[in-house]
Amino acid sequence: MAYRMAFQNTGGPEVLARQEFTPAPPGAGELAVRHTAIGVNFIDTYHRSGLYPVSLPAAPGIEAAGVVEAVGEGVSGFAPGDRVGYFTGKPGAYATHRNIPAALALKLPDTLSDEDAAGVMLKAATTEYLVERCARVNAGDAALVHAAAGGVGLLLVQWLKAIGVRVVATAGSADKQALARSAGADVVCDYGDAANASREMTGGTGVDAVFDGVGKTTWDVSLSALRTRGLLVSFGNASGPVTGIDLGVLAAKGSLFVTRPTVAHYYATPEDFRTGSARFLEMLATGRLKADIHQRYALTGAAQVHRDLEARKTTGATIMLPA
Repeated sequence: MAYRMAFQNTGGPEVLARQEFTPAPPGAGELAVRHTAIGVNFIDTYHRSGLYPVSLPAAPGIEAAGVVEAVGEGVSGFAPGDRVGYFTGKPGAYATHRNIPAALALKLPDTLSDEDAAGVMLKAATTEYLVERCARVNAGDAALVHAAAGGVGLLLVQWLKAIGVRVVATAGSADKQALARSAGADVVCDYGDAANASREMTGGTGVDAVFDGVGKTTWDVSLSALRTRGLLVSFGNASGPVTGIDLGVLAAKGSLFVTRPTVAHYYATPEDFRTGSARFLEMLATGRLKADIHQRYALTGAAQVHRDLEARKTTGATIMLPA
């Protein structure tokens, strides 16, 4: 029986419950996909908690891989049996089966397994746009990456080092710091030491860019780590959203720039989708970016997955497998 892990009302992880359903045939422009692996991302907890509103009832999840079972009217380029993945669109991936727009699907290369694809696509897409189209850092630049042992954090460190950027990385425990170091970070430290470490590595100047997926608790240290006219890329809210920004502080700390980007805006057009996807698939195929899955759960354990995510018990990528 097909099922999804859905919630009727927003709240804590306990609102996620199994809901059986009968898969509908694909509509025009859609693919009917049987999921083989489902990616887990921190944004899933935002949808479940209500931080990012969704229409209820809903299932979390915007990333998965699987096999095409049927093709809707007007779809070309896909056939039953194709291995596909997707990482954008509306939530709903916490399910054994799902119909998705063919325009959002990627045919998976033989070099990328279903599990690796589900665990890395959204994170790799996020890393691609953050580094190359948002911050636009180059060889010789310096950057600070917060939560560098997380799914996006590890990929950010790898990507930045692959293009010649010097990296300061933060992580909250010795084990997590070891992971960041193994990904190639030049300097690894606790969150509170990030500003000092950034200035020491740059001879007092400060880093060119900060990649901050933590949010509220790292806001001040992120600003203090930047050089004059540096860029703070605030792309997540793991510790809570940043509010009440004082523009005077940005001026006082060096005419700083701040942006709050999302993958939806950087992958909004077909051209952006094709270009960005081709770039991160190239990085994966050449080994400069590694899909590193650290946790595997059953789909029915979605509530525990969210508890572990919010308690920062996970590292690297996390996936769920339909039972």
